[in-house]
Amino acid sequence: MNVHIVTLFPEFFDTPLRSGLMGRALDSGLLRVDMVNPRDFTYDNHRSVDDRPYGGGPGMVMLAAPMSEALRSIERPGKMLLLSPKGRPLDQELAKELSASQDLTLVCGRYEGMDARLERIFPLEPVSVGDYVLNGGETGALCLLEASARLIPGFMGHGASAEDESFSQGLLEHPHYTRPEEFEGLRVPDILLSGDHGRIEAWRREASLRETVLRRPDLLPGVSLTEGESRMVGGLLGPRLGRGLYIVLLHYPVVDKLGEVRTMSLTNLDLHDIGRVSRTYGLGGFFAATPLEDQRELAERLLSHWTVGPGAKANPDRAEALSRVSVVKDLDGAIRRIQERSGQRPWIVATSARPGGGLTVRQVRRMLKDQPVCLILGTGRGLAPQVIRQAHGTLAPIRGLEGYNHLSVRSAASILMDRILGDTD
Repeated sequence: MNVHIVTLFPEFFDTPLRSGLMGRALDSGLLRVDMVNPRDFTYDNHRSVDDRPYGGGPGMVMLAAPMSEALRSIERPGKMLLLSPKGRPLDQELAKELSASQDLTLVCGRYEGMDARLERIFPLEPVSVGDYVLNGGETGALCLLEASARLIPGFMGHGASAEDESFSQGLLEHPHYTRPEEFEGLRVPDILLSGDHGRIEAWRREASLRETVLRRPDLLPGVSLTEGESRMVGGLLGPRLGRGLYIVLLHYPVVDKLGEVRTMSLTNLDLHDIGRVSRTYGLGGFFAATPLEDQRELAERLLSHWTVGPGAKANPDRAEALSRVSVVKDLDGAIRRIQERSGQRPWIVATSARPGGGLTVRQVRRMLKDQPVCLILGTGRGLAPQVIRQAHGTLAPIRGLEGYNHLSVRSAASILMDRILGDTD
């Protein structure tokens, strides 16, 4: 593989490229890396490569001319990758794709970035190494180079090494042990000493699955699982995430289409559909909260019909779903019930269709690792301001592809549960 790194700081790569397996690959000719410095294509006394941005603002922008000449100086650039936070995330799949490249050009930006016209002149493909800010693209280029180069046949020395590691099979790696068999009172798992390679491989697969569920459940959608493994994953995910999440459907205080605070009527459809969603995603519970006594009595009759009455025999699946539905007077009543069930006071997370919510689904998922979460959904046109002020935070609204923004609360509940607990982030 021939790698061309376009950078203002070629010395950044000196030590990493001479260390360990990377240095060995360079010495053997398996990998060739050359540096292209845009400063070598400047013609003023100061070797200027940046200037102030048009339109004003802080920082400097890399000039188009030196970068353009630097890129054109590469005879066989191959795929041209621009290290940028707006790009395709670097993952194992991309690393595998790049490892088959004969030529590869990595473009490292600096300052506030490069003149945007370069992306129209050259086929630059943005690649991101993470959602954070670095001083320049050099660190990201080094990550990308190592991730892809180590997959070149012969780089690792042992052909199976790269395939056995984290992410290669879509899973985190299983734990490793070496001598001695016991260290500070901790023994190596007996199965690894058994000599039974079939059982050892099964143990490693299960251990990889457990590590992935506990630390990176977002990786699971790309993994092919057997029926037994799916049950195991579901059993691990359920108590960890779903059972700590509770929905409260609030009928007061909410706002109507005129912005007035009022009480909305409880509906049969909401109970049934959100009840099914709660059961599907293994939630800790679903509470319908209304201050109107006659509405609570109506809801209890409906639930009784489907959970213990004639409806339970006619439709056992619906009975199972509605068995998780509880009717309470208000939000405080729901929070007390959650605290009784879980032994902890929950995080209170509001929802809204209006812009301004600061919490992401990823943050809610992290909250679930520490304590229960009470997710409040509003009827009518949404939760009243006093409810949102009571919450620890408001979940960012569901964003459609057009200006229309009038999902039913049942649809919103389904989408939010799948984003928080489902297969996608």
